[in-house]
Amino acid sequence: MASQLTRQLLFILAMANFVVGMGAFIVIGIIEPIAGDLNVDAATAGTLLTVYALAYAPLSPLLVALTGRAGRRRVLAAGLSVFALSALIGALAPSFGILAGSRIVAAAGAGVVTPVTAAIVAGLAPPEKRARSLAAVFLGITLAQALGIPAGSWIAYTFGWRAALFTVAALALPVILLIWFRIPKGLAFQTTGLSDLTKVLSDGRIMLAICFTATFLAAIFVLYTYMAPLLSRSMNFGRDEITTVLLIFGIGAVFGNLLGGMLADRIGSGRTLFLLTVVQLGALPFYSFLPVGVPLLFVWTLIWSTLGWSFGAAQQMRLVELCGAQAPVALALNASAIYVGSAIGSGLGALTITQLGFSALGVAATIMMVIALANLQASRRISAHVR
Repeated sequence: MASQLTRQLLFILAMANFVVGMGAFIVIGIIEPIAGDLNVDAATAGTLLTVYALAYAPLSPLLVALTGRAGRRRVLAAGLSVFALSALIGALAPSFGILAGSRIVAAAGAGVVTPVTAAIVAGLAPPEKRARSLAAVFLGITLAQALGIPAGSWIAYTFGWRAALFTVAALALPVILLIWFRIPKGLAFQTTGLSDLTKVLSDGRIMLAICFTATFLAAIFVLYTYMAPLLSRSMNFGRDEITTVLLIFGIGAVFGNLLGGMLADRIGSGRTLFLLTVVQLGALPFYSFLPVGVPLLFVWTLIWSTLGWSFGAAQQMRLVELCGAQAPVALALNASAIYVGSAIGSGLGALTITQLGFSALGVAATIMMVIALANLQASRRISAHVR
């Protein structure tokens, strides 16, 4: 089976995740243009990420289970097509309500793309290269952080937020064609069904491990969701400066994705996740002390992002080691946990802003990371056989 995992297949799967990652998180870079055009405040515009996340959380594992016996090529092409359609609906939305509704459609499409790509790689890669192979496919999402979100932000501030969503739809089309014409029809995969979903949901050990994804990313997204308005208010940044910070954050995400895969293969997934969480506790409070010098902000953001986005491959590797035959469904639930975490984080960030102001975001994120560390340690204690 490992011979089927070609570089071409890895590239196509990574590109699918790039489109999904850009479309999912582009809201972060276009909050203020949306708010100004649709006459809502920044906190309300930020809830578009929350709506997406809350829809993704139940839809992803359910749709992965329901399509568990269908060919992977068909599932990926269908999911990305629905995602592209949702971007078109959002770009044409005449009101905030319809725009929010389009995010639910987007969640349904993306809900099968990311976990199915991860399951394909986990099933085909040899064990000694599994984390790095997962990192290669997850690189698509981190490249969306590095290039897609800053580019979307620049487009939105220059041509309007609708143009940014049109761009997402346009990028999806060639990837859909690559999936349909370049992914083999007879790709081997582990079939799943609703019974597998039930087994994973009822396994407290696995669910506690999956919850770490939600708590860790909740801490990140308390701050990251509102980075643009935070920098606008505390640093007096405009379009170009905000785009630069988002680009730096994205570059850090790319470095982190590669670093996390290498660390997990070398010292084990559990140890890697512990190290990254502890470092985050030292990095997040910084953003409650803005304004600072611009060079310091740029360097700190690069470090924060690198060590934050290193968690992805290590966490997926840990779940594959824990779950065995149920790995495809566990990875779907982990993808859901990504968006549960972003929903919790963006919601907590909005509450922090309305109650305490933008300067409290760094402290709120740190408190959430303490919860993530407690979650991880509890999970490691009951799953001590995974390094």
